[in-house]
Amino acid sequence: MRLLALICILTATPAFAGEYAVLASGARLHVDRHEADGAKVRLYYGSGFAEMNLTSIRGFEDDGIAAPPAPPVEILPSPETGTGPTIAPPLAPLELADAAADKYGLPRELVRSVMAAESGMAVSALSAKGAIGLMQLMPGTAQVLGVNPYDPAQNVDAGARYLRDLLEKYNYGLRHALAAYNAGPGAVDKYNGVPPYRETINYIVRIEKKLKAATAVRP
Repeated sequence: MRLLALICILTATPAFAGEYAVLASGARLHVDRHEADGAKVRLYYGSGFAEMNLTSIRGFEDDGIAAPPAPPVEILPSPETGTGPTIAPPLAPLELADAAADKYGLPRELVRSVMAAESGMAVSALSAKGAIGLMQLMPGTAQVLGVNPYDPAQNVDAGARYLRDLLEKYNYGLRHALAAYNAGPGAVDKYNGVPPYRETINYIVRIEKKLKAATAVRP
């Protein structure tokens, strides 16, 4: 009955702009609206959307606030005629990583490696703990950083900014910063270094291997 009630809610007229999607984990994500399609749910934000399994959503809560208008898109001349509007294509994951790395003064291979370890460079990646997008921002982290985690460009930019801040916090100790990105600064501070978590240790090793391999192939 509970699942049937949830399906009825999801398949009703799409909710007006401004609501919270309550995940099965208890996390709350702010979106413009949602639509259900069978066993899937689409969460709309600005000009994009993310698709999730129905079982990942506990329900929706109206925030009573209309969503802001979608940001303007860049208009480019048509490649065929040189005239007329065309919408600029979104950047690929590696392009997003490189742009964010350059913006925050980080090595490109570092941001690429973190993105690969976090999400496998999948735009719609969503972890069991509720981490979102290419660099797997938790909803609370995204809120603190002031970004929409479902927007790939904002997500990667914020992830790189957060990584830069962690490097500064730990005096550019890479292992400490990576551990804090994965397990949280509280865990690193508690153990005064890399916490003894298998997941975190393996995470750091994977990134270090990628960085070492990238350095080895440089001329």
